[in-house]
Amino acid sequence: MNAQATPLTWTAIGTLDDIPRQGARCVRNGRMTIAVFRTADDRLFALEDRCPHRNGPLSQGIVHDGCVTCPLHNWVISLETGAAQGADSGATATFPVRLEGTTVLLGL
Repeated sequence: MNAQATPLTWTAIGTLDDIPRQGARCVRNGRMTIAVFRTADDRLFALEDRCPHRNGPLSQGIVHDGCVTCPLHNWVISLETGAAQGADSGATATFPVRLEGTTVLLGL
């Protein structure tokens, strides 16, 4: 572990029911928007709300198979890693997210 690593601050951002299945909810962290995604089987993932291609709003994309498809140019981004899939390259920042009871906590 890096001795200079900043410890995470876990911030409550709402409840699981605030995030639609196969959808997202956005939260602001300073000037950055973070999209918190919920899959059909209730797994949670958090990505910066910017596609690595042309900064499209990933929160408005289609969630499927552990990925989100950007609504602008159909790039497919892994919810787990933030990496573009297939022949596309690039990545968006990921953030830790966890569930305590029904409360969603985002690690910043």
